[in-house]
Amino acid sequence: MAKLNDDIRYLKGIGEQRANSLAKLGITNLRELISYFPRTYEDRSHYVPIAALSDGDTACVRAMVANEPTLSRVRRGMELVKLRAVDESGTMDITYFNQSYIKQQLKAGESYIFYGRVSVEGNRRSMVNPVFELENGERSVTGRIVPVYRLTAGISQKLLIGAMRRGLDECANQLPDSLPESVAERQKLCKTSYAYENIHFPADLGALELARRRLIFEELFVLSCALSRIKLSRVKKSGIIVSTPRLEEFFSALPFIATGAQQRAIADAARDMASGCAMNRLVQGDVGSGKTLVAAACIWCAHEGGLQSAFMAPTEILANQHYDTLSRLLAPYDIKVAKLTGSMPAKQKRETLELIKSGEVSLVVGTHALIGDAVEFDKLALVITDEQHRFGVNQRAALISKGHDPHTLVMSATPIPRTLALMLYGDLDVSVIDELPPGRQKVDTFAVGEEMRQRIYKFMRKQVEQGRQVFVVCPVIDENEENPQNLKSAKEYAKELATIEFPDLKIGCVHGKLKASEKDKVMQSFVDGELDILVATTVIEVGVDVPNASLVVVENAERYGLSQLHQLRGRVGRGAHKSYCVLFSEAQNDEAKARLKVMEQTSDGFKISEEDLKLRGPGDFFGSRQHGLPEMHIADLCTDVRILQEAQAAAQELLQRDPELRAEENQRLKARIDELFAANAATLN
Repeated sequence: MAKLNDDIRYLKGIGEQRANSLAKLGITNLRELISYFPRTYEDRSHYVPIAALSDGDTACVRAMVANEPTLSRVRRGMELVKLRAVDESGTMDITYFNQSYIKQQLKAGESYIFYGRVSVEGNRRSMVNPVFELENGERSVTGRIVPVYRLTAGISQKLLIGAMRRGLDECANQLPDSLPESVAERQKLCKTSYAYENIHFPADLGALELARRRLIFEELFVLSCALSRIKLSRVKKSGIIVSTPRLEEFFSALPFIATGAQQRAIADAARDMASGCAMNRLVQGDVGSGKTLVAAACIWCAHEGGLQSAFMAPTEILANQHYDTLSRLLAPYDIKVAKLTGSMPAKQKRETLELIKSGEVSLVVGTHALIGDAVEFDKLALVITDEQHRFGVNQRAALISKGHDPHTLVMSATPIPRTLALMLYGDLDVSVIDELPPGRQKVDTFAVGEEMRQRIYKFMRKQVEQGRQVFVVCPVIDENEENPQNLKSAKEYAKELATIEFPDLKIGCVHGKLKASEKDKVMQSFVDGELDILVATTVIEVGVDVPNASLVVVENAERYGLSQLHQLRGRVGRGAHKSYCVLFSEAQNDEAKARLKVMEQTSDGFKISEEDLKLRGPGDFFGSRQHGLPEMHIADLCTDVRILQEAQAAAQELLQRDPELRAEENQRLKARIDELFAANAATLN
């Protein structure tokens, strides 16, 4: 008997080559095989008489082969097998292209089940390349509900269905089951063996629904338990009481009027800071919605109470930008601001550390340098982190430990759908800034194909001639990377633009393999207007503020998720100039086209995030490096909200009874949670 962890290559019919192909689908052992669930199903359980077939139908037909199949060679490289099939209602012509072996498989006088797409011309009905099985033989792809899996090169539906059947037969008595029996009984869920059998080979639609509910509930229940256990460790602590000053004084000194959403978020945070409990608030808002003003107001509240604040940004260039912005915003309130980054000269760093320790500065803006051992605060009351999904829990905890239970404000420009926020941020109070400040530019977005390239090059030149700057984003760094689809690479494309298309313009290139200092140097040159065009990978995705940039061109746009495209689009439209986003894509599949259509139709980050979650699932939502959520195998956080709520309620009830999962019936659940988050719990937000 095979084991769940056995290598997939040893399953009958797989072998080395197919195992390598299956690995691209994330299938390397039997456990991963049987947990690779169908993406949809085709109901082939109903038979349609030939006479009732309509043009364009995809149907199952029970018919007898009326004549010996004939093989003809039309030309070199083109062979046809033709035959006629009949039932009591009529006849149908069937043709197979380049499958000469079928002549030997289909026998005159035998009855088969054919499944395929129907063409009707007059009274003549036909099918091309239908799948078929003997009516009286063993059937796996006709006469039943058939699973449809996502595939990769070298793997067909038939091969995967066969492998799945053998895998289930081998492992029927070892199927993974993380649910405590009491939970399964209370929720009236079917047994694991029934669920796995009927998710892959459903007896009927009712059995499929029972199987789906069991597996979706289990997946969401395990995830809810795992996240709840992390959140239980983050109990509300007492915090420094920051008496709320009159917020009107803050607003009246601003050179602009804060939006209603900004005012609400500021009031929320001020109330938290005065409550006596440590604030733990997320400010979530679209690109350019004005989250920094909320941070400035909180810093002002702390300053008015004689207390200090720390603001941590993920990169040096972002720290510099926030330092400039906050210095400008806080100048009317006579708040002293310091900067602390890794590249500062030693003498300047020592002087800054002394100012922080003595309390002479009310705010220090910096990078990871803020969590260094040498950094000591006088009275740290507020910790702010920008683009919080870029920091792990441990990094934020290190900064928080510099004070005595300081208030925490985290900011994100990645709008998160409410179902995903429910999973990720159950322990955070959330303020949503859902309106843009007046005057914020709408970025016109166009999805185009290769035939538009020369026109876009002319448009890029026109923007530069008008004094503007252009971002060009590529999916890979250089051609030496694994690049089977010939994607645009930043280094080579920058050279091509500089030597062929725009030899008279100043072009720079920035990517993730550059040292941080080199990256910042190139970025700063672009910010300072010394470069006309910046070719980059997605390192420019977050936060870089270049008001003079008016055009972003994204190459191979189908390679990115919607939320990522929205972040890239947010690099422009930050100044007074009309701005544009051009998405180059040659993708023909419906999903890619739908994604790019969404980008053309809306600039609402929250709508985009909902669409992104529907199209890609949570595992891809932020990009693999930015979150701790595992990939969903079967649950859909957009459509399975009701089951998610039931799973969360059941998880909460179980953890109230047994928070450490010590009971015997909870041991498999505990092992599954430990396995799920062993590698990435620290990245959860």
